[in-house]
Amino acid sequence: MQKTWDDAVARWLIEKADKASLKSDQCIIRWLDRYLSGLAISDITRPVVDSLAHKKIASGVANGTVNRMLALLRSILIRASVDWEWLPVVPKVRLLREPVRRVRYLTKAQAESLLVQLPSHLAEMTAFSLATGLRKSNVTGLCWTQVDLSRRLAWIHPDQSKTRKAIAVPLNTDAVRIIVLQRGRHPLRVFSYNGEPVSQVTTAAWYKALKRCGIEDFRWHDLRHTWASWHVQSGTPLNVLQELGGWESAQMVRRYAHFSASHLAAYADRLPTFT
Repeated sequence: MQKTWDDAVARWLIEKADKASLKSDQCIIRWLDRYLSGLAISDITRPVVDSLAHKKIASGVANGTVNRMLALLRSILIRASVDWEWLPVVPKVRLLREPVRRVRYLTKAQAESLLVQLPSHLAEMTAFSLATGLRKSNVTGLCWTQVDLSRRLAWIHPDQSKTRKAIAVPLNTDAVRIIVLQRGRHPLRVFSYNGEPVSQVTTAAWYKALKRCGIEDFRWHDLRHTWASWHVQSGTPLNVLQELGGWESAQMVRRYAHFSASHLAAYADRLPTFT
């Protein structure tokens, strides 16, 4: 019996059940199902792939969004061909060119202004993110069992990490101060609001505070970029930053390399000078 797209998706979801970005993938699959459900997997040819790309582009999304859809489709087709032997040939999937975005980060003055404008519970979580560089889900999901103030250390378990590897989080003075403020507020979670764990941080209060500060085009994840940028500007080596941030590859931290060129200054001075 010929295998269909639905068969491939069902098997792929089972095999990828522990994938960190599974929820995001499921959203993409739901979109693909509109056009591929019931279709034999061997009928997903290059023209079909190109048609899906054109439909996604026509919806007005960015090239990066189109590429995430294409990359997931390619991943499922490769698995169907190589591992399951359901498909003799994988159609070529050509990704779109994506613009290289600037790293969005705050100056210290902007960060201080934002902290003043935010409600106290969001200000504390924002300051903690700036002190640790943790991703949003790791801040909102942080439990007291993951914190050891005596060692000034927190940790992210492998199943909470994007790379599925444990991350040690050294706590600087600001991070320790903020955690101490949370004592007694909730028995399980470090950060809470009115006795309940905080699940959503980019609320109306967050956007209103940004507007009052005159800060535009800034997402919560950009707090992590700010933390990394400040580290490099302060002289933290990229290999150390990679370990602190829990990035899997050195390429991920290269985007911050331009914030520090002190190691190149001696070479720049080697050129002859002119009067």
